[in-house]
Amino acid sequence: MIDGIRLKVCGLTSLVDAEFADRCGVDFLGFIFFPKSPRFVSLETFQAMAKRLPGRKRVAVIVEPTPAELGALYAAGFDFFQVHFRHDLPASQVASWAETVGVDRLWLAPKLPPGIDVPAPLLPLTDHFLLDTFHSDKFGGTGATGDWAKFAQHQKTHPDKTWILSGGLNPDNIGGALRASGARVIDVNSGVESAPGVKDQEKLKQFVLAVHQARAETTA
Repeated sequence: MIDGIRLKVCGLTSLVDAEFADRCGVDFLGFIFFPKSPRFVSLETFQAMAKRLPGRKRVAVIVEPTPAELGALYAAGFDFFQVHFRHDLPASQVASWAETVGVDRLWLAPKLPPGIDVPAPLLPLTDHFLLDTFHSDKFGGTGATGDWAKFAQHQKTHPDKTWILSGGLNPDNIGGALRASGARVIDVNSGVESAPGVKDQEKLKQFVLAVHQARAETTA
């Protein structure tokens, strides 16, 4: 935790990057199991790293998984499961994910077009929601910033849920993002990379320092 802000570094593909994220004080290590992502890792690759990973919470990131896919990740020992999906997917399908991994371990990341809020039927199905930048033909990972005001409104309206801010965060904008959104859990990926799936240690250090600075300004 960084001055009361919990941080997830996502799109990890190597032990070196995971270990440096650990030294920076992150709370969550994210691994992407979506084959279309340039940061994709196979389950076999993850399992080869697993015993040597730092003792941080591990998050499996996947898109509209089948029961078998989600079950395999559950068996691999992940702490949380971040599922991206179309916002109008049947609630029964989303409920099946919650039944597989548990409401408390599921991070729902609905793909919300402009003007669309998190559908009410989804609210009882998880304790955690991740709001990423909308893109018509992608599930996150665009590097573009999201709607921080929309995030703030969701967090205010549903304070019983944990809201996770994602989308285009980097050392230059994280201070403004924290002030505008009120986020207490943040997710960074491409904004601290030198190439897709390769974290830039200097950028990650600067990101953490920017969080410290923003929090110091807020509490001053």
